[in-house]
Amino acid sequence: MRVLRTPRRLCRLGVLLLAATALYAAAAAPAVADDPGWTAEPAAGTAARHGGVHPYFARPYYYMAGTAGTVLEDRLALANTTDRERTVTLRGADAYNTADGAFAVRPARESRGAGAWISFGAGATVTIPPRTRAVVPFTVTVPPASPPGDHPAAVVATEGGHEVGVRVHLRVSGPTLAALTVEDVAVRGRGPAAVVTYTLVNRGNVALAPELALDAEGLFGEVPGRGSRALPVELLPGQRVELTEPWPGAPVADRVRVTLTVTAPGGARAVGAGARWLVPRDLAGWTGLGLLGLGGTAAAALFLARGRRPRQDPPGDASEDRQPAPTPAPEHELTGASR
Repeated sequence: MRVLRTPRRLCRLGVLLLAATALYAAAAAPAVADDPGWTAEPAAGTAARHGGVHPYFARPYYYMAGTAGTVLEDRLALANTTDRERTVTLRGADAYNTADGAFAVRPARESRGAGAWISFGAGATVTIPPRTRAVVPFTVTVPPASPPGDHPAAVVATEGGHEVGVRVHLRVSGPTLAALTVEDVAVRGRGPAAVVTYTLVNRGNVALAPELALDAEGLFGEVPGRGSRALPVELLPGQRVELTEPWPGAPVADRVRVTLTVTAPGGARAVGAGARWLVPRDLAGWTGLGLLGLGGTAAAALFLARGRRPRQDPPGDASEDRQPAPTPAPEHELTGASR
């Protein structure tokens, strides 16, 4: 019997379809990071402009310079953008490069460099009323025995599990050295999917903005490389990073030698090289099977050749050297006759 759907049943079906569509849309929508409800940035400063003084300018980070033993001062601006009170904790931290070159800060207990020179004094914990902006002063005390060069650090603000860091570029006066090395150069993949992996090490005492050029040579001459380009990393003093450079011009089958030349402002220059056979996967497989089969055939032929070799007499037993055996004397019957 044919069943006719009533308007009520159709309405329920429509509601179910709408609910399913809403759930699918919610699941497919990208996650949005939680807004901490507050910001931290360098307080606006002053700068000379056209012979006068421009009272306010934005600073993305702090830049400080001085001799060993000096005390430097600056300010941090905190802004509460919510309708409730916020309590923010402030500290200094050492900065470093992660393995892939990103900028990161160390925990408070591990900061023994420039991060430990930063002090907020009694203002290490700040309570900010709703819709209010607070400016907090801090000092950087450079120890008398500090070596010259860059000492990367950061000012870190923490509240409710959220952490915001503001970079501090601190340079201690004195001789500077821009130096680096290129190590562990290797080629991975082949053809357009090939990449070159390598390690950069900052051997000097200043931060570096490196540029990389890639040259390559095959069995029959030069192959396409990559022109010089700026790397998306700031290499901090004493840091080591492992980077990957795409090489879309790599050949599919060849023996290549790759040379990386890295330069940076200040006279830093380093060269590293690596070599590898590039063989297509299918060709490598068939070549391996062919070599294996050829080796097996050669072994079988050698075994058969040894089995068919005529037997040789031992030395000193040749037929021409043999003496004829003596003919035995005929036996006589005992008849009593004399011989």
